[in-house]
Amino acid sequence: MNDLHADYRNAGFGGDLGHGTRRALLLVDLVQAYLDPASPLYAGDENPPALRACADLLDAARRHGAPVIHTRVELTPGGVDGGLFTRKVPALRVFERGSEFADAPPTLAPVAGEAVVTKQYASAFFGTSLASTLRVLGVDALLIAGASTSGCVRASAVDALQHGFVPLVVADACLDRDPRPHQAALFDLAAKYAQVLTMDEATTLLGPGGA
Repeated sequence: MNDLHADYRNAGFGGDLGHGTRRALLLVDLVQAYLDPASPLYAGDENPPALRACADLLDAARRHGAPVIHTRVELTPGGVDGGLFTRKVPALRVFERGSEFADAPPTLAPVAGEAVVTKQYASAFFGTSLASTLRVLGVDALLIAGASTSGCVRASAVDALQHGFVPLVVADACLDRDPRPHQAALFDLAAKYAQVLTMDEATTLLGPGGA
């Protein structure tokens, strides 16, 4: 069987997008719904390594003055504004307005001055003002972390590319309910849509003079 990575490289995938010059941190939906065993979306660990990695990224961004954007899902009671998405994934009803499952854990809670994007669909860009906010901030690249790798992280990274922002997906700071879709999503993102980074690479980029 041919080496998959070599096959994609030889076919012309996996070009280098660079890392941008003005980066923001986008924390996608790593909320209690994925961390609480009572939630149907529970990812199997109440304190996963990805949560700790996101907290480290958040701390680095705050220390070095990088813009931080959080996302959260909020649906009206009944989930009608989730449209076909909630029909396809009925478990998303845990995000109906007032649900504690939609709240960030304390280590990732937004502070004053940090934008919070409320969304109803997978991408942080779809139906939101995120692209306009990033342009006003002068951002040209997004460090992306959160949940889930194969869902909202992937959708947000694809849309970041399509809006002209370099997607920098931090592999160890992304969470999924199973390692198989997690790894498949990272492979696909690296091949077609994003730069996939290690934690060391990401924290360097958030620091002074990150290149």
